[in-house]
Amino acid sequence: MTNRLELSGHVVKAPVRSLSPAGIAHCFFSLEHRSTVMEADLPRQVYCRIQVVVSGQRSQALTQHLVLGSNIKVGGFVAYQTGRNGLGKLVLHADNITQI
Repeated sequence: MTNRLELSGHVVKAPVRSLSPAGIAHCFFSLEHRSTVMEADLPRQVYCRIQVVVSGQRSQALTQHLVLGSNIKVGGFVAYQTGRNGLGKLVLHADNITQI
């Protein structure tokens, strides 16, 4: 099975860094994507916003230059997470971030 997503866009929620109780570093931010794609031979405006998390030893190196408005390309896997309010959402767990 494959679970891999690459998405480009800009940072719309500034990165927030934290440590888990186990001492694992995490960085959370939100990415917004807008583009035009062809669907059924017609142009379609596409918009999405997704929370991104970068975890582990590489999190600081991958996110040190991120600021609000940064244009980036993110790669990783998606997972479903349920928030404290009981609502679920997809989260992109990034293992690669490049500035564009």
